Amino acid sequence: MANPRIAQGTINQIRGSIVVPNNTNLNITAPQLGKGKIAIRFTGQTASLILTATGAVQSPEPYVIVEVTADILKTTGMAQAYRGQTELNTSLGEIRVVTDTSALQDYTFSNCAIVSVGDLPLDGTAVEQRITIQGIYYINSDMWNA
Repeated sequence: MANPRIAQGTINQIRGSIVVPNNTNLNITAPQLGKGKIAIRFTGQTASLILTATGAVQSPEPYVIVEVTADILKTTGMAQAYRGQTELNTSLGEIRVVTDTSALQDYTFSNCAIVSVGDLPLDGTAVEQRITIQGIYYINSDMWNA
């Protein structure tokens, strides 16, 4: 078989961002991030298999919980913005996470909240503070057509 020579594409280290439509002061872009930047973690099963006498029945889940972490810089005011939001109301509503490649569409997550504000070293050697946002990622949309 000949080499298919599939283009591998590119990754853009500063493309990733978080957009909070209900509060644009909480939008996070590359200049407000530390080296750890942004990460998405999906938790839970996308489907369950229910055992029967002779096999199993699929039961797709309508959503999974998603966890988004961002290593924000405390030196840009972003840590203060998230501190203020946490003290006021941790609910964010919908957020959009822009990926680090145009080959992968952005993700939209619903019913999001700030669930954790990480350690805050004040010894003059650390610039980042990790925030964690959790929300819902809707999946298996064909279920609604059945």
